[in-house]
Amino acid sequence: MERNHIILLLRYRGRSICFLLFYLFTVLPLSAQSVKDIIKQNPVYASCNYSIYPDSIPDNLTPAPAGKRPFYISHYGRHGSRYISNRSGYDTPYRMMLHAETVDELTPTGKQVLQEMKLIMAATEDRWGELTALGGYQHRQIARRMMQRFPEVFEGAARVHARSTLVPRCMLSMGYAMAEMAKKNPQLQITMESTKRTQYYMNHQDKALRKNYMTPEARKAYDAYLAPRTGNSRLMELIFKNPDIVKELVDESFFNYYLMKMGLFQLNTHLRDNTFLLELFQTDELYSMWQIDNALWYIQHGACKLNGGWQPYSQRYLLRQLIADADSCLSLAQPGVQLRYGHETVLLPLVCLTGINGYDLETDNLDELEAKGWWCSSVFPMASNVQFIFYRSHPKDQNVLMKVLLNEQEATLPIPTDQAPYYRWTDFRQYCIQKLEQYPQDKW
Repeated sequence: MERNHIILLLRYRGRSICFLLFYLFTVLPLSAQSVKDIIKQNPVYASCNYSIYPDSIPDNLTPAPAGKRPFYISHYGRHGSRYISNRSGYDTPYRMMLHAETVDELTPTGKQVLQEMKLIMAATEDRWGELTALGGYQHRQIARRMMQRFPEVFEGAARVHARSTLVPRCMLSMGYAMAEMAKKNPQLQITMESTKRTQYYMNHQDKALRKNYMTPEARKAYDAYLAPRTGNSRLMELIFKNPDIVKELVDESFFNYYLMKMGLFQLNTHLRDNTFLLELFQTDELYSMWQIDNALWYIQHGACKLNGGWQPYSQRYLLRQLIADADSCLSLAQPGVQLRYGHETVLLPLVCLTGINGYDLETDNLDELEAKGWWCSSVFPMASNVQFIFYRSHPKDQNVLMKVLLNEQEATLPIPTDQAPYYRWTDFRQYCIQKLEQYPQDKW
């Protein structure tokens, strides 16, 4: 067992050296790969919203139509890698292990697991929700690439207006990005703000929609989907001497889920080279957890027919603001850049609401999600972002084109175009307004 452990450790440590490069191939659903294939190559994909942003982005953007130049960028991005939001996420498996230790029910592997857990707890105590060094690095790199890809927008004393939610990790993410931009072009006119005044669209958490997402129909479907994917008797036998006895102290399904999350989450921190906890899990087990989470994220934020399909409308205020900001900026000779830094619970429903890359999928069958490409891990890794890039020939040009980048890769929109991935701004604007008008304001 010790020899196998060493081999696994070397294998995962070697994997961690190229960790972010491997993840590059998992940001977008690839038709040639299944989710299980991706997780086998890179386990962190299984962690959904705990996934890590790629360190390297291929520079394969489609050239703009003749005569068109980028002149305005509108953006919404998630904060970078962070520590877990609160202690409870780690406490669930940790306290179960402490109980088992007091009755001498831990195997040698179980004792090592407990030591790893103690290390993680000590290293992250009182840092709950904070941006990690990796998170700051991610936003510096995203800002750098934005300037390299669209230098016309950042020429001379171009204006860059950035705002964030009131959460410190979002403010710091904004700060890292702006510091990088100022370093690359000291002439930029950069303004930053974080105010309660803009929170109604920067981080709107619709209480009515949230309260009603798990309808009886959704609960029935989710429970049925969940049932064959929970538990892990193999893990219990690996860690506990007498799994049947320990079941009085340890809930198998909760323990399996949260221990797996603990191992995956630490990859966002300075402990990311220590992958021992991940070695405990097999690809099928990680894949099952991904399926569980992916289905829940769909019910919560996707256009799920089981709850009426209204959940993406939680970001109706943000979409209206994006349109209003664009309308006001397009009349300017040099509108510059508008950047917004927030959260995945905003970014994912925004992507679903606007239909980027088919994430407006409507279904009541949770088994269809994977086959139809609704893979939440590809939307909202740490530091995920949506960039709307606007193009025109000159300030008086009325035929303004745009394209959307999801995590810096060209994306599709649910409207016709003969210049993909470029779309007419007026077509996208009309599509969004018509969709917003469908929402029954008095539904709840």
